[in-house]
Amino acid sequence: MDAATAPPPSPARWRVGLEQSPVSSVTFRHAREHRVKACRGIILKGMCGIVGYVGPLTPSDRPLSVALEGLARLEYRGYDSAGVALATPDGVQMRKKAGKLKNLRDSLETDPLPAATAAIGHTRWATHGAPSDENAHPHLSADGKLALIHNGIIENFAALRAEVESSGVRLRSETDSEVVAHLLARAFDAIGDLTEAMRTVSARLQGAYTLLAIHEDVPGVIVGARRNSPLVIGLGEGENFLGSDVAAFISHTRTALEMGQDQIVTVSADEVRVIDADGAPVTPREYTVDWDASAAVKGGFDTFMAKEIHDQPAAVGDTLLGRADETGRLRLDEARIDESVLRSVDTIIVIACGTAAYAGHVAKYAIEHWCRIPVEVELAHEFRYRDPIVNEKTLVVAISQSGETMDTLMAVRHAREQGAQVLAICNTYGATIPREADAVLYTHAGPEVAVASTKAFLAQITACYLLGLYLAQLRGNMFIDETQALLAELAEMPSKIQEVLDTEGHITDVARDLSGVDSVLFLGRHVGFPVALEGALKLKEIAYIHAEGFAAGELKHGPIALIDQGQVVIIVVPSPRGRDQLHAKVVSNIQEVRARGARTIVVAEEGDDNVEPYADVIFRVPQTSTLLAPLVSVVPLQIFACQLASAKGLDVDQPRNLAKSVTVE
Repeated sequence: MDAATAPPPSPARWRVGLEQSPVSSVTFRHAREHRVKACRGIILKGMCGIVGYVGPLTPSDRPLSVALEGLARLEYRGYDSAGVALATPDGVQMRKKAGKLKNLRDSLETDPLPAATAAIGHTRWATHGAPSDENAHPHLSADGKLALIHNGIIENFAALRAEVESSGVRLRSETDSEVVAHLLARAFDAIGDLTEAMRTVSARLQGAYTLLAIHEDVPGVIVGARRNSPLVIGLGEGENFLGSDVAAFISHTRTALEMGQDQIVTVSADEVRVIDADGAPVTPREYTVDWDASAAVKGGFDTFMAKEIHDQPAAVGDTLLGRADETGRLRLDEARIDESVLRSVDTIIVIACGTAAYAGHVAKYAIEHWCRIPVEVELAHEFRYRDPIVNEKTLVVAISQSGETMDTLMAVRHAREQGAQVLAICNTYGATIPREADAVLYTHAGPEVAVASTKAFLAQITACYLLGLYLAQLRGNMFIDETQALLAELAEMPSKIQEVLDTEGHITDVARDLSGVDSVLFLGRHVGFPVALEGALKLKEIAYIHAEGFAAGELKHGPIALIDQGQVVIIVVPSPRGRDQLHAKVVSNIQEVRARGARTIVVAEEGDDNVEPYADVIFRVPQTSTLLAPLVSVVPLQIFACQLASAKGLDVDQPRNLAKSVTVE
């Protein structure tokens, strides 16, 4: 009898096994996923939400209610269809609808489902096939006995589809996911064990996936599998849960298990069994989620994004907490890289995408200045395809809010194959990237629900500063009193961020006044350049208008041709105290664009009077050291984008074509 077919351990043995493992109470942040949406020939971003519930063998309405509640909590991810499947006394029953979750609820009102023992639920972003009822999940086997949901992309889908169709099966959808449902049903019929069938089929799949399946012959069981896509387990009393995100079950339990790569989980009401790809038993790590369902609600704000902008003082403050030992020396969360190796590093490469990449650009300025190590910033999706020069003296810093960003994960794996050491900066405890990295520096921003990142960005910048100071301390570039002075200044940043938030009314008035504009340009120099890029990205993401960030010095090399009467230009001005020459040059840029008819909005320090003659509007920020300035200068741009999009009546939290993170390449 092999491990896959052996009787599962008793609940008592399971609990003892967990208690003997390292158990900690940590903040588990959203392991968000993201998918690629291929619709009408255009590649767009998207993601899915997955929920699973198993309760007592006595059928009840609870499985359906838990599934629907979980899907509602995952709505922030963005989706184009929703569905559920239940294990009932009448067999597997399913409902699914294109559009919002309300459409599914309405269909259940008119055509109710019976009581059940288990449920799986899904919100889909389309990859193969347009959004429709047929392409929505779950997908049924040909005999209707098995239902399956899937997040990810099956890259060898075409060959598997041909195989299924050649066996006489008529596919009902255009999806890659339905093919897996038929393969799994065929394997179950041959093997008679759903866990072993899942293991067998998973071994044939190429790409990224989270799979959950139920079968009417085992109505008290859900079997799941994951590869390069998140899946977490929630432990209850007489019931258990599965989700792509702990938000799916946080109102029912805070005790969770993290699943590793290529693992298979079998869940019943009182047992959880995990095996690896070879069928060997695995004891997952248990952890406690220390935030509750109230942390994922809007807290009185109109949007999650607005709430998260106001969360930023706490996000930065929490990221700074506990970073020094009793002697005042900095430390990392999980520094598995030997100090001698870090001292020998001669190149740092930051890999990230989108907002995280802009945090990396800020890191470049700080780390090079403090540590005198050359720093490159690479878009993760370009990194491994250009044959990068990486060796054992290279430190690769991977920045990802979710820790599941597929482009970044693949770049991490490539870097490690080439002998580099990898340090992850991540907001999600136990996610794939920090697990596969050699060291981890966790941010502590808390759950970030809005698709457009705000507090995660500031927390990432803060973590990058900590890394730079740690390396400078380790390599002898700074004395301990110098690092302590900078840490003291960092400790003041939450209150300075709050000062900017207190000016929100002024920024909101300006944003509403400009809600009709169709183009905004951003200029910045030094650390103001990545801030300009981030400000432009926020407007693109949520206001759907043309927005572009430039290095201010590039203005006369082409972009100034875009300046016309009324063109809105936002300029991030460096401190006049730290780099007088740069300040004067940026003030000259303001004069140049205004002379050509631009409407100028200037982000400038308190007390900087030199900008006043040339600014139509000024967003003031507190005086700050040059390298730390992004923590305050980006905040007005976040508020501006949020309020302008709101004034246009747009969905700020779920912008079109986007979702929280990318878990396929």
